Amino acid sequence: MKVNLNKNTVANLPSQVVANAPLLDRPSSKPKYMQNIEKIKKPKMPQDLSKTLLRMLSNPNIASKHWVYTQYDHEVGIRTVVKPGSDGSVLRLDNGKFLAAKIDGNSKHCYVNPRDGVIGCFDEACRNVICTGATPIGMVDHLQFGNPEDPEIFWTFKESVQAITDYAKYFKIPCVGGKVSLYNETDEGPIKPTPLIGVLGLIEKKPLIPQKIDNGDVIIILGVTKDELGGSEYYEYVHDIVGGKCPTVDMKLSKKIQDAVLDLIQSGVVKVTHDCSKGGLGIAVSKLCITNDIGCVVSLEKIPSEKLHHDELLFSESHSRFLLVIKPGDEKKTMALLETRAIPHARAGKFSGKDIVFQEKTSTVIRVRVDKAQEKWLNSLGALVTHG
Repeated sequence: MKVNLNKNTVANLPSQVVANAPLLDRPSSKPKYMQNIEKIKKPKMPQDLSKTLLRMLSNPNIASKHWVYTQYDHEVGIRTVVKPGSDGSVLRLDNGKFLAAKIDGNSKHCYVNPRDGVIGCFDEACRNVICTGATPIGMVDHLQFGNPEDPEIFWTFKESVQAITDYAKYFKIPCVGGKVSLYNETDEGPIKPTPLIGVLGLIEKKPLIPQKIDNGDVIIILGVTKDELGGSEYYEYVHDIVGGKCPTVDMKLSKKIQDAVLDLIQSGVVKVTHDCSKGGLGIAVSKLCITNDIGCVVSLEKIPSEKLHHDELLFSESHSRFLLVIKPGDEKKTMALLETRAIPHARAGKFSGKDIVFQEKTSTVIRVRVDKAQEKWLNSLGALVTHG
């Protein structure tokens, strides 16, 4: 492999050295803390889920990050088509195409189960660029771990690398770069396994720029909500629980759902697409209402799911789920495509009014005013940083 600068050769290496780096086989062993991490006593459901939803919206890991990214000129240049705050950012290229990008990570999931946690990060990053109408074409990673000389930490590192390999091969997404940061420890111990996954997506024609949601627009949910609250924001932030069953990805089903969403976006029937991940269904729906200043009514009994309690159904972070917002006139076409492809889906509700409402048939489970939700989501992070 030769690297030339003008007529000068600045590097000349045998390709075998570049393509086949020396392997270091360190001792590894499954961490002792993982032996019983899934065996937790489930917490009691809060009596007031409306207050719980507002509390979740103020969680620093969920609240709007606009206070951070507006500290500098995030609109510099003329290429940005979809700005920060959406599922993924989109840049215009000189050839008329568009590039979407998103970085995702979830140290909570990766601590509970490094393999499933990393695959979940990869899947979420793909879902986010798909929400812009982009097809994933490449990925990069940044793997942050503690001391690799510790066999338990090296085991989590190996599991993470293998997980990236398996997902990348199945979805045919090449890893085009990455870096590793090791020995991240203090006197109190190592950091949690923290892989970050960045995915690039290509849009051949035009991106899906989120449209304004209007009264009467329909919410369709794709994917299945499961009893997978291990490492969830709800467990840790509300109940101070670290553990439980980590969300897993069914790669075959995920691929089917991703392809269906891209086809629906390209057909022009989708106004807004939003993935359902951190914070679960309750947060995903609330963010659509908050950013569009409109209420909604969602029927929980219609959500494709395992048999779950209301809090589990609202805050489970199961993967491979999307929310689609469509006009009432496009509902029939959308549902027909999803049924033809055997995609788990449901018409979850519609947008109207000024309240975010989750109901079980005729019983109200949550009712929160949109302006109250906006206040919690938009201002909590800035207040935390300013006042401590």
